[in-house]
Amino acid sequence: MPGGHRLPAAGYWTLILVAACSGALAVVSEYNSGLIRTTTVAVPARGAVVLAKAVVTAALWAAVGALASAGSFLVSQAVLHGRDAAVPVTHPGVPRALVASALLAPVSALVGLGLGVLLRHVAATMLTGVFTLLMLPTMFSESARWSADVNHAMVPAAWRRLVQSWEADPGSLGYAATVPGSWAVYALWPLTAVALAVSVVRRRDV
Repeated sequence: MPGGHRLPAAGYWTLILVAACSGALAVVSEYNSGLIRTTTVAVPARGAVVLAKAVVTAALWAAVGALASAGSFLVSQAVLHGRDAAVPVTHPGVPRALVASALLAPVSALVGLGLGVLLRHVAATMLTGVFTLLMLPTMFSESARWSADVNHAMVPAAWRRLVQSWEADPGSLGYAATVPGSWAVYALWPLTAVALAVSVVRRRDV
């Protein structure tokens, strides 16, 4: 990322993994221990239980994401300041990058929570989460329209576009994602995951 507000991609891939696994464990641990039966007896409205867990998970990971985003920005600026390459937080593109980086954690956590409700198995949920959020996007390049569209519909690709402060080269052979489309990806993944989880948990036995 040009300018002084580069955010470390490797660190954010780790954040995706940890947040998704944590979100999954928020529900899978109850299924494995059998506590989910006690929970559903105390609160028969299973959909409400899932929604409550989603709210708590989103709030917790939003705070973690905000700390990670602000921390990485401040550390990078401290390093770049000595090279006269630092930029203020008001620099074009920086606020969007910080917000996108902060929201990456709750988005990933809610996807993990949804998968946990759907699969109800620790190993299966972890593997599915890692494959869906981190491995699947790498299978689609931006060199062809259909492949680029699939890639842009993935959470990591949306994050990369949102933290990117420059526009794609018109002469590039690739197909660039749009900022509105990337925000839509951020919204649709967790909403879909939680909606599916609520729908499924209302229809099946514990």
